[in-house]
Amino acid sequence: MGRNLAGAAATIQKRPMRIALLDDYQRVARAAAEWSRLPAGSELEVFHQPLGAEAACARALADFDVVMALRERTAFPGSLLERLPRLKLLASVGPRNAAIDVEAATQFGIVVTFTQGGPYSTGELTWGLILALARHIPQEHYALRQGHWQTTVGLEMNGRTMGIIGLGHIGSHMARLALAFRMRVLAWSQNLTPDRAKECGAEHASLERLLRESDVVTIHTRLSPRTRGLLGAERLALLKPTALLVNSSRGPIIDEAALIEALRGRRLAGAALDVYDREPLPAEHPLLKLDNVVVTPHLGYVTEEVYRIFYGQTLENILAWINGEKGRVLNPDVWERRRR
Repeated sequence: MGRNLAGAAATIQKRPMRIALLDDYQRVARAAAEWSRLPAGSELEVFHQPLGAEAACARALADFDVVMALRERTAFPGSLLERLPRLKLLASVGPRNAAIDVEAATQFGIVVTFTQGGPYSTGELTWGLILALARHIPQEHYALRQGHWQTTVGLEMNGRTMGIIGLGHIGSHMARLALAFRMRVLAWSQNLTPDRAKECGAEHASLERLLRESDVVTIHTRLSPRTRGLLGAERLALLKPTALLVNSSRGPIIDEAALIEALRGRRLAGAALDVYDREPLPAEHPLLKLDNVVVTPHLGYVTEEVYRIFYGQTLENILAWINGEKGRVLNPDVWERRRR
């Protein structure tokens, strides 16, 4: 059934308000915010596992007024939103969420809210991935537990060149940390200027030059139509065979099939990945079978500090919506229509 737009725009009904918190994989949602601040009689349900395909999502969420979407773990295209006739508030976390069709939500009268993000968590994880890859930490950890001693030879970062694709908030943080490792830093993004790069201690370079000269390439740009498939087979071929490639931004920025072929053929020394085309990553995925890859399950934002921001500000957004206050809203047109 399609949405009843009049009902979608209505205020909270007399029945208990139902709130769904999705994809709480680590079972921390209830302790991460003071949900007791919700109005008496509110019903809070927490989902710990992915809901599955769109039809399963529609069935599970059909009776909820408010849904909290934790990053891109569950997608909300227009086709799903149309099947959620009671949904009035979709509470996203972080400053943006590419998995939510905000235009469709606006059409259906659904308010979409957002939160701030963590300023340092992804950069810190990225450096963990770089060092794990360069010093073979996962392999040595496993080997030592099997009774072996010093099975690999690592690389120092001191004196090497880091290439940063995307010199925004996270990328500029990465540049400062690279300088602390006494690395030379090259940077590229579609709108980057030489002056901005210099402010961060980096040298502005073309993407092709960055790929050719860097010993470590790390990606910190948004996924958009312009960046999807940004590193395909031709650009991956520009990398040194000794280079390390790190992605903690979004999986589809790299052509996954081309990356797998480059790693298999040892045309690239190694990759460290926190993000993938499909998440959660299937157990049989070929990336998991490569010995020159370090993988983590999209942990960039998964810290106690960030979760407190996500859940705490989501609670604030829900309370603001209940009380007729604007809060952090991505589609203010819906808010204005509701007020009228």
